[in-house]
Amino acid sequence: MARRSKMRGDIRLRRTLRNIHKTMDNELAPAMRQAAERILATQQQLMPRDTGAAAAALRIYVAPSGLDAQIGIRGKRDSRKFFYLRFIEYGTKGYTGGRRSAGRKQRETNKSDGEHFFGKHPDIPARPAHPWLRPSMDVNREYVTADIEAAVRRTLRKASQGVGNG
Repeated sequence: MARRSKMRGDIRLRRTLRNIHKTMDNELAPAMRQAAERILATQQQLMPRDTGAAAAALRIYVAPSGLDAQIGIRGKRDSRKFFYLRFIEYGTKGYTGGRRSAGRKQRETNKSDGEHFFGKHPDIPARPAHPWLRPSMDVNREYVTADIEAAVRRTLRKASQGVGNG
């Protein structure tokens, strides 16, 4: 029951902030952008680099109301181009060729990418995880939370005093 009332309060606060955004300038959007830029900078520092193209492809989107922010790969083209980032973030299990469970038959086709021949049953080594998403949020959590809470407080104070645009 307490969880539901907490959620209801969050919905009411979001609705109030959305309505305030429609009637006056709020300080939430700039604070959210600043917080997102801080997390983005940390992500770009923590991301393992080969060419640096993946780190340069990370983008920020902040909703006009300031109630939502997204950080990371945005867009279909970049999502397809940098699909391998999930393998860097979480690592891979690896594969030992030539064996299948329960004695099932294995296809006898050559593994090749068109240029390189890998053999009929190549061994693919496991890759360790190099996390950068979660650590970037963990490092900045206190700063971001404090900045956004202060912006919400200032916006609500301004709205309660009846200060309009300008």
